[in-house]
Amino acid sequence: MTNKQFLLTSRPEREATAANFTLVELPIPALAEGQVLVRHHYLSLDPYMRGRMNDTKSYAPPQPLNQVMIGGTAGEVIDSRSPSFAAGDHVVGMGGWQQFSIVDANARGALRKVDATRIPMPAFLGVAGMPGVTAWYGLNKIIEAKAGQTIAVSAASGAVGSVVGQLAKAHGCRAIGFAGGPEKCGYVLNELGFDACVDYKRHGDPKSLYRALKEAAPEGIHGHFENVGGAVLDAVLSRMNDFGRVAVCGMISGYDGEPIPLRYPQLILTSRLLLQGFIVSEHMHVWPEALADLGARVAAGTLKYRETIADGIESAPEAFLGLLRGKNFGKQLVKLT
Repeated sequence: MTNKQFLLTSRPEREATAANFTLVELPIPALAEGQVLVRHHYLSLDPYMRGRMNDTKSYAPPQPLNQVMIGGTAGEVIDSRSPSFAAGDHVVGMGGWQQFSIVDANARGALRKVDATRIPMPAFLGVAGMPGVTAWYGLNKIIEAKAGQTIAVSAASGAVGSVVGQLAKAHGCRAIGFAGGPEKCGYVLNELGFDACVDYKRHGDPKSLYRALKEAAPEGIHGHFENVGGAVLDAVLSRMNDFGRVAVCGMISGYDGEPIPLRYPQLILTSRLLLQGFIVSEHMHVWPEALADLGARVAAGTLKYRETIADGIESAPEAFLGLLRGKNFGKQLVKLT
């Protein structure tokens, strides 16, 4: 049996390309004691991967060259030499861009068993997985959303932003999203139940964007969840109420290395704002609570989500590049089986 893998073999000079990755096919070695063999059903593609491709100082080490590209996976144990896992167990882990992975079952947090009869397998990589917990943590622990407040979120139709808005509504807040194009804004409004959506593609200059946001948030913004940076963040800072809170999760507009200047950084002082960046993997103590909450909402059908699924390991690079350009709708996955 062989395993197809994508390796990162070069670093992007500016924009990432498919040429940065190389597909190889290698035999699968025999298991050692304490190891399990996982067949991946789905690979998660996420914006953070672009930052890991750079050899620069960041919150995590860069992706090593000539090794399997990092990535979350959901799959099934097909062979085990560990008493903790049996063939047939459904598991979630960080198997990377490959069809199979051999995992040390004794490594803490390396694999997590999931109940795929209650929640569809792909959801464990999205709304009921890392993106969902990211949304949950930023909204509850940094923004501290309360009923009656106005909460804004960029990339509102994406895997994280869509959860932020729905949880905000469940808390009794007014939810305002930013998305690109009428189709995505229609989804945010009509399917996810946001109160307003600002189409940043329609409002290309700062004044137009500010006016659209002012119309959507006439009483200002109490909390904001930032995934993109740039013009959207500038507009939001101009509409933040005093003592507002901003959870900074991503800056996808700067993943190609370009600086992302703030137009009016003095607003942080004059409005006495809290801006806090966070990495959800540094807050593992909240994951059980967050996953229980998210899983219950997904199982009950009250937390909606959408997925874009590419087919086959060979499709991973182009699907990833499309994600960075906003071509996906909701959570981007690759189906591997």
